Amino acid sequence: MTPSSTSTPTDLLASAAELVGIPSVSRHESALAGRVARELARLPWLSVVRVGDNVVARTSLGRAQRLLVAGHLDTVPPAGNETATVRDGAVWGVGACDMKGGVAVILDLAARSQKPSVDVTWCLYAREEVTHAENGLLELWRERPDLLEADAAVLCEPTDARVEAGCQGTLRAEIHLGGVRAHTARPFQGRNAIHRLAPLLARIASWSGRTVELDGCAFTEQLQAVGVSGGVAGNVVPDHAVLTVNHRFAPDRDASAARGVVTELAAGFLDEAVGDRVVLVDAADGAPPALSHPLLDALVGHSGQAPKAKLGWTDVATMWAHGIPATNFGPGDPLLAHHPDEHVTRESLERASAVLGRVLERGAS
Repeated sequence: MTPSSTSTPTDLLASAAELVGIPSVSRHESALAGRVARELARLPWLSVVRVGDNVVARTSLGRAQRLLVAGHLDTVPPAGNETATVRDGAVWGVGACDMKGGVAVILDLAARSQKPSVDVTWCLYAREEVTHAENGLLELWRERPDLLEADAAVLCEPTDARVEAGCQGTLRAEIHLGGVRAHTARPFQGRNAIHRLAPLLARIASWSGRTVELDGCAFTEQLQAVGVSGGVAGNVVPDHAVLTVNHRFAPDRDASAARGVVTELAAGFLDEAVGDRVVLVDAADGAPPALSHPLLDALVGHSGQAPKAKLGWTDVATMWAHGIPATNFGPGDPLLAHHPDEHVTRESLERASAVLGRVLERGAS
């Protein structure tokens, strides 16, 4: 990697703290997008384009391969941690881990990578933490797909500088159970739809999903009840109840197959006579590890750690759906994402920057 002639070593902890100090809850990323765009525009080797609150900066060096390095600008709402605090070698605050630490690494590497061995696209995008339909990457693919052309991608989600490959798919469904209304003093005249949930909930609580190994990465499936609704009045036997479930499935299945799993599990508890049914609310396919791509294989090698599966959904799946092999790699403990004690350490920031920097310097060699 050839640093710019004016660059000086970046204090990544201070940079991350500055970014945490710029509020950017989903749908309110404009100030941070402006800050990022101005910083990248100062680098003469980059062509910078802003589309809405998404910022894309690209080198044009004629290299044989192009690596897309991406991170989202938004955070979840704060939980009493809206102010950045630096202590004990870490920055604390909403988004510190997920993923302003990753954004700090991206800005640092963009400033120090004047002549990388691969062409690089730096992408900072909006609205990752809300519904997928609003995702800034999708906005870019709709309006400027040329900006996202790449041979491989690294998503700087928090992984504590260890490659977390692929990602699980996710599905949310509602299981509707019917009943018959009656007075609660004479429940034998009716059929309690809420009571009918009990055996179904027990079945879900005891559900044991598959563990699927892909490229040495173990994806363990999960099924959780995440919402219950029902009831008519305090003196009426309810005739309708809804159980919402979330299924995280291995990337060897698509959303259609995952829906079949939920439907089959619920089938033994459904009674069509009272309108029981399974309704798909939303779903997103996952992505396989894709670590056979030379640039991603090099990232694993430079990390010095065996890769593991990403247990959760990330925009690695969005990349994969658009034909780009991708992986998750960035600073910060993923277990701290969205936590009130969210923070990222200096050591994790510097390690992630060093590893990704070696890939930019050396390419797939």
